[in-house]
Amino acid sequence: MKNMKKRSLRRIFAGILGIGILLTGTAPCAAAAYGYDEYGDPIVTATPVPDSQAAAVTPAHSSYYSQAADTDSIDGWPKGPGIEAQAAVLMDVNTEAVLYSKNADTQLYPASITKILTTLLACENLNAKTNITVSEKASTSVTAGDSSIYAAPGEVFTRDQALMAVMLQSANEMSVAVAEQVSGSVKKFAELMNWRAKLFGCKNTHFNNPNGLPDENHYTTASDMAKIAKSAWLNPLFRRYCTKRYYEIPPTNKFAEARQLLNHHKMMKNGEYYYEGVRGGKTGYTDASGNTLVTYCKRGNMTLVAVILNSTSAANAYSDTASLFNYGFENFEKVDMKVSMDPVPFKVLPCNKYILKNNGNTYPFYYQTKVYVTLPKGIKKSQLNKRQAVLQNAVGPLRLKSKYYYKKQMVGWGMQYERNIVSDLLLTS
Repeated sequence: MKNMKKRSLRRIFAGILGIGILLTGTAPCAAAAYGYDEYGDPIVTATPVPDSQAAAVTPAHSSYYSQAADTDSIDGWPKGPGIEAQAAVLMDVNTEAVLYSKNADTQLYPASITKILTTLLACENLNAKTNITVSEKASTSVTAGDSSIYAAPGEVFTRDQALMAVMLQSANEMSVAVAEQVSGSVKKFAELMNWRAKLFGCKNTHFNNPNGLPDENHYTTASDMAKIAKSAWLNPLFRRYCTKRYYEIPPTNKFAEARQLLNHHKMMKNGEYYYEGVRGGKTGYTDASGNTLVTYCKRGNMTLVAVILNSTSAANAYSDTASLFNYGFENFEKVDMKVSMDPVPFKVLPCNKYILKNNGNTYPFYYQTKVYVTLPKGIKKSQLNKRQAVLQNAVGPLRLKSKYYYKKQMVGWGMQYERNIVSDLLLTS
């Protein structure tokens, strides 16, 4: 609410300033040249700027803009756009192909995009009937200027209300309340976050809280954050919270008025930086992290996720994201590998013959679904290499994972199982 009042005052002041210019005929004082706040609104100043200095205050590119993307080094790969952010990744959610990466493994502060993992863990561990009571510790965990819904100690919320507050309002105290509900304490929840991140394949990430407030032991990378964001998107319940544009929390046992929550992501429908196909995402900002942004976008048969870390402004984060989506949708396509549903023979070592039911030197695995890869337009399937590995499984059938590569870049994968599960189901039904 405080942020909304600040934005309103800024817009009123900007309007008064514009009227004064029209009446006096004086030159504008380059009010918008001083950047944008975390919501993308211009920061207005009344300090006049002489004409001779006007060019000097025009926003210049960041020091990272001219830095080439990591993926530019791949022979035959489309050249990526220049972006203002220090680090970024563009990934196909379904194939896990990384289409663009820049400083992808540099450890940086994530700010509120941390709440993507917080919300996913709540989706996995809380049921729809769960009620969350805000503790004294959670209620007082926020300070002046923090994102909050001003939840009171003892205030009770449903799971959906709490997670909408986390994802839409980015409420820090509700993130703590959710963490306490899931794990009993913030410390134990952070341990769960780090364990889950490792399962997603994150190698350079460590979480220390559920909301992303500055902490030297709370960091991630663009690459790791893309893996977390991809995994979260595959959870249907998470998608409900992530894609919601408006939600109302009715009066509670402690608050007599309804709370209106608006999604802060401005690339969604009716947003200031609307981009066709954007489904949702999460914004973030602290002084330590700069602007961070995660965005999901679907066009045709491709769903992409873009991760931006340490951007110089919200406006630049949105602009960088649009550039990445333009690059992805214009230069890449999702291709069906047209794999056969017949058994796939896989050669095994003699020592594995007994583990695999002593089936000789080969063992049959079966595809259950189609396999897709994401390729630069013009690249043929015949140019890909395939690597295979048997994945051990404590319970259930063994799996054979096949990864497809263009040069050294993974562009998609498929999973085969040690028996035809579909046929088994038909035989037992």
